[in-house]
Amino acid sequence: MKTATGVFRRSLLLGGVLAGLSPLVQAQASRSTVRLVVPFTPGGSTDILARAIGPHLVMSADQSVIIDNKPGAGGSIGADFVAKARPDGMVLLMGHIGTLAVNPSLYPRLPYDPVKSFEPVMGVARVPNVLVVSASSDVRSLKDLLAKARARPGQMTYSSGGNGSAAHIAFEFLKMRAGIFMTHIPYRGTVPSVTDVMAGHVDATFTGSPAVLSHIQGGRLRALAVSSNARLPSLPHVPTVAESGFAGFEADQWYGLVAPAGTPAELIRRLNELANSGLKHPDVIKQLSGEGAVPMGGSPQAFGGLIKTEIPRWREVVKVSGMKVD
Repeated sequence: MKTATGVFRRSLLLGGVLAGLSPLVQAQASRSTVRLVVPFTPGGSTDILARAIGPHLVMSADQSVIIDNKPGAGGSIGADFVAKARPDGMVLLMGHIGTLAVNPSLYPRLPYDPVKSFEPVMGVARVPNVLVVSASSDVRSLKDLLAKARARPGQMTYSSGGNGSAAHIAFEFLKMRAGIFMTHIPYRGTVPSVTDVMAGHVDATFTGSPAVLSHIQGGRLRALAVSSNARLPSLPHVPTVAESGFAGFEADQWYGLVAPAGTPAELIRRLNELANSGLKHPDVIKQLSGEGAVPMGGSPQAFGGLIKTEIPRWREVVKVSGMKVD
């Protein structure tokens, strides 16, 4: 709970910080609202992480951050909106593996360039994907799921939050490694995608841990495997895909902040400082840990390097799997 004293101290702190900044940063901080665009519907991993880090991106006591959900086209609509926004630090994107690394290979006429259209700010978190089925399913392990898929090619289904989403690419990577065929059922958002798995309308999904962890703990979903190279502390009894027979398999989601290209370096530096500081806040640490997310942090250059490395990696997966979007 925030006390009046706490708010007053925070106001003094922010006021002191602002006073020490250049006229450029002071001018931007004097504006009242920063818009953090989430290119997906509310409730998914991107949205959850944006709402955790967003409040820590303010440069002055009278500034606020709003979360603006702009879903569609695998995150491309929201990403393009930010790419075309004024480069003044007031519009940011919570980008992720799909919008910044996979979409260039999926969409032949992508309206933005993940490298040229943005200035990287900071990697926020890595989020392992969790392969889940309904708690009422007779599938009790990854081995069971693959056996059923091989026995019934194309009849087993899996959901995602949309064509080109991180859940879509993760499951396609699993299909490629396992040599199976399951039918993709895309939804308009992670929440309905997960809901229909719980209801038994779809056989499985392989999505970010924040969207499914509470349902696993509540007994509504059964976790079969995780995509990271180590087990999750929140799901210690759930094996990794690599442990389950696919050495070297790793398909974590990652998320990070970017600003429109041309945003002044000083604003990027300040936003990076604020975001790194936010990741160290006890409330954020607790929230990310509870969601199974691993904080990243670091410099703008480090996050920009990750984006450049991941683009060719997932281009190969898209090519081999034959993934298509509408």
